Amino acid sequence: MIDKKGILFVLSGPSGVGKGTVRKALFEKETDLQYSISITTRKPRNGETHGVDYFFHEKDEVENMIEHGELLEWAEYVGNYYGTPRRYVEQTLAEGKDVFLEIEVQGALQVKENFPEGVFIFLFPPSLDELKNRIVNRGTETEDLVRNRLLAAKEEIEMMEAYDYVVVNDEIDQAVKRIQAIVQSEHCKRERIAEEYKKALESDES
Repeated sequence: MIDKKGILFVLSGPSGVGKGTVRKALFEKETDLQYSISITTRKPRNGETHGVDYFFHEKDEVENMIEHGELLEWAEYVGNYYGTPRRYVEQTLAEGKDVFLEIEVQGALQVKENFPEGVFIFLFPPSLDELKNRIVNRGTETEDLVRNRLLAAKEEIEMMEAYDYVVVNDEIDQAVKRIQAIVQSEHCKRERIAEEYKKALESDES
């Protein structure tokens, strides 16, 4: 019996591309993927559960984790820390389960630095015009903020070469199917299977 380790899949892309929508649609289908639970220092909102929605921690605890390299990535928003706990990801992978992380581009690049064996998927808008429409149609941004978001998105698109796959988010269902195909493809990769066989043979000989 080959002891199969899980794979970390990281979905990322520019602001407004629809990462959260695609991730939600992916998890509404039958899947063996485990969603990566983030750590935060903000207080739980109504209905949120520790270990389900987030791991809720005190600020000093998270600062200690950052100091000791216990987060694959982290950022600070509005005075609160958010991050991906290395231990949770590694334990879940060791159990043979795939972990799925949906994150901003800067966070994904941090993960790649700390966990290069992950599979990095860049969600791409059908066009910059479409991306602008999506940002504008949120109806929550001022004109200046829309312009800044678009400039940031263009910069993030230039970082695409750091990723393994690119999925165009023209239709949500199609984007989900492409991600599912990437997951299957990664499990069939010769290098991955050869590595698992090698470990199995070594343990058999000892």
